[in-house]
Amino acid sequence: MTKSATDRTESSREDGAVGPLGVVWGTAMSPEALVRSLLPPEAALPVPGAGHSSWDRVATSGILVAVRERAEAELGTPWPQPLASQYARYFRDGNRTGYESQVFQRQDRLTRAVLMAAVASGETIGREQGWLDEAADGIVQLCEQSSWCWPAHEDTCRPRGTVLPDVATPCLDLGAADVAAQLAWADQVLGDRLAERYPGLRERIRSEVRVRVLDPFVRRRDWHWLGLDGDVHNWCPWICGNVLVAALRLAEPGPERAHQVAWAVAGLDRYLAALPADGSVDEGYEYWWNGACRAIEALDVLAHATSGLLDAAEVPVVRETVRFPHRMHLGGPWYLNLADARARPPAEQPWQVPHRWARRLGEHDARRHAESQRAATISPCAELGRALCELADVEWQAAGRGDPPLIAGVWLSGTQVGLARTATGTAHGLALAVKGGHNGEHHNHNDVGSVVVAVDGVPVLVDAGRPTYTAQTFGPDRYAIWTMQSSWHNVPEVRGAPQGQGHGFRARDVEVVDEPGRFEVRMDLAAAYPVPELERWWRTAALDRHASHVTIGDAWAFTGDGAPSVLHFLVNGQVNQPSAGQVVVRPPHGARAVRVAWDPGVATAAFTVRRLADPMLSEVWGEQLTRLELRLPGTARGAIEVRVGVGE
Repeated sequence: MTKSATDRTESSREDGAVGPLGVVWGTAMSPEALVRSLLPPEAALPVPGAGHSSWDRVATSGILVAVRERAEAELGTPWPQPLASQYARYFRDGNRTGYESQVFQRQDRLTRAVLMAAVASGETIGREQGWLDEAADGIVQLCEQSSWCWPAHEDTCRPRGTVLPDVATPCLDLGAADVAAQLAWADQVLGDRLAERYPGLRERIRSEVRVRVLDPFVRRRDWHWLGLDGDVHNWCPWICGNVLVAALRLAEPGPERAHQVAWAVAGLDRYLAALPADGSVDEGYEYWWNGACRAIEALDVLAHATSGLLDAAEVPVVRETVRFPHRMHLGGPWYLNLADARARPPAEQPWQVPHRWARRLGEHDARRHAESQRAATISPCAELGRALCELADVEWQAAGRGDPPLIAGVWLSGTQVGLARTATGTAHGLALAVKGGHNGEHHNHNDVGSVVVAVDGVPVLVDAGRPTYTAQTFGPDRYAIWTMQSSWHNVPEVRGAPQGQGHGFRARDVEVVDEPGRFEVRMDLAAAYPVPELERWWRTAALDRHASHVTIGDAWAFTGDGAPSVLHFLVNGQVNQPSAGQVVVRPPHGARAVRVAWDPGVATAAFTVRRLADPMLSEVWGEQLTRLELRLPGTARGAIEVRVGVGE
């Protein structure tokens, strides 16, 4: 049974919280106000339709050359076809990539078709209609796809004991919201032409989006990603941002549309309220693009749809999170990775989003960093909405490509993450990153106290990241995966015990020194371990900028003697041990060799080589990583210092 419009209006802020958007905007973000302020659907999205003169500029710029090459190669070939057997695999053997890859390839092909149809006005009529036919084929296939939900997120199968989705009970997840937004953007660009060539198709789009996405969005309050229980993560802005786009374009003007938009904005507000004041993201840099970035690009759309009335430029956490990507940059393609993020994530990101916000906010370093990462052409696998907004951003298209800012250092107290390098403006030399936090974070790895050391921008003491997602990744056996365990992070293993998982396993008494010549973080790791006799485990990690070396000091206190502990360091590169108490690591990608040294009278070394068969890992690190294991005495008290410097 659905709620009336009045009931929905009264419940649109039912969580009772007022986030940073509510503080700035007040009642202007209520459904009643939005009925009056929202632009009509045909004007609500910030990109022009096909036939607008701006598409002539795009057609002659060469920016779509990679898209055109791929689109022309696939034109006339069979479309990717997700199968029932592929969907069922997730529930049988945990594999989710077989089905998802077909879905992603189908959606990517539709994006390319829409872009080609948009710039086809100068081509022959037959060619123009051919691209329009290609786009219509992709749209209809999405409309006829049994479920837009990815199998890993389907919430009806396991309770019913089935392996295929229930089409009568649509599940609103990341995949469903993505499709709804893609159809809305396609309608924005090609709507008039589709209406002429395929009468009835636009009505089909609206019907499918309403039933599968918009109605479930406002009807149910038990979606975990809404964060009404206080646990807000990147799904919230990802889904709410896409729903916002779908509602603005595909819903009829009036109270229902205003309520859909208001509830989406409330979700964005809830997410921004959950971010630390410093704008940091506990899921790591790679997930910034599918969390904070989703939020600020949705706010871009909202500002346009309300003619600038709802503009988030005065919201402090927005400014701070725009700074996050360049603060996590190690150099070149490498970034500090936490949780499930990768140290070398895909370079093809919507850099125009932070660039646009940096321009508005006067954030010079964020703007420089975005420009340093920009590509000359649109990726053939870009999302449709992101590609369209990039093409419509004239200032972004005119920007040059310069050098990244590579700031000297930063400490983000909200997530207890710090990064410092030897000198500002260059990746040459050493960089040190330190993580405190707790083991109940989103996409958590058990890594309290972990350190990462890079040389010339390339990580050498590393965080492995994560392998390919399967059913195990987010299930009860998550921490049976080796990359999630503290045993494979750069932290101690205390008397045979790895770190525990959960919010209670955390860093204590964190202290930071950030001076021109020295960056140092000190914390007690004892609470991260389920070891009753452990009183203190002090870890101090420091970068001496003048001497250009890193020290990692550990000092422990137990109630008595016992089993030995082990320090683990995961190493990227060729490892040689010229003598006791030191190893030389030669990292790949042209970085200089690094010497890691310690007192051999305190600790003895062993090595474990980890072969990397999973492509998510091998594409970042190559064939293997090596774990350096320093065996410590089992004394009640003791200390060791590990020194890292450049050179052999």
